[in-house]
Amino acid sequence: MRADRAEVSWDADKRKWVVRIQVGEEVIRRSCDVPKDAMESTIRSAAQEAINHEGYEADAMPMTIHR
Repeated sequence: MRADRAEVSWDADKRKWVVRIQVGEEVIRRSCDVPKDAMESTIRSAAQEAINHEGYEADAMPMTIHR
C-alpha cells in the first residue's frame, strides 16, 4: 500500500522526531529515535523505516521535514 504523504517534525516535549503518515483521511503518528541535529538523510531514512514498518511504501511518496 502507498501512503499519500509524510511529514517529519521535531517534538520538543518527547525529544524525538515524529513522522505523520497520511493515507486518505487517516493520519498515523510514529516517533523516531534520531538526534535532533541529525543530517536530513538520516532523518529521512529513519522516517522511511517507520513508514515501511507500518506496511506502507515510502519510495515515491512526498516527504516534508520541518526542522
